Amino acid sequence: MEILGCGIMEQDILNGAGANEKIGWAFGIGLERLAMTLYGIPDVRLFWSTDSGFLSQFKVNDIETSIQYKEISKYPQCTNDISFWVPKEYHPNDFFDLARSIGGEIIEQVHKIDEFFHPKHKKQSYTYRIIYRHMERTLSQKEVNEIHKKIEEAAVKNLNVTIR
Repeated sequence: MEILGCGIMEQDILNGAGANEKIGWAFGIGLERLAMTLYGIPDVRLFWSTDSGFLSQFKVNDIETSIQYKEISKYPQCTNDISFWVPKEYHPNDFFDLARSIGGEIIEQVHKIDEFFHPKHKKQSYTYRIIYRHMERTLSQKEVNEIHKKIEEAAVKNLNVTIR
């Protein structure tokens, strides 16, 4: 496995930088190659990604957690938020389970992004961001909104929340 590399830079790169009369050397440690092997990442270009579907796979609470890369879709994400007031017996895991049971495989991520306690009304509110994406096609915002509406309705019915 190549982890160390060096060589002479292309003259076109130096010319473009205004260093026409210079010779340049490139050097690399290749840590990405080690990470590719360690996590099963198939393409080095994924390390340049800002896609949350890729990056979220490496956010763990315990550094000892085993990580294995899961393929992400090449199609764009659709993002919808949902906010609601919760009853006293509410547990956040219930919403995660409910959202995934309705949205299935097209729900890529569910994150709690905000919580608020209203001091006057003594009510707790949570806001979740749901990221939808299909592995084989682009989702329309209309079809995502339909699934999102079903999640809202099920949350009201099954979790006794009040949509804000």
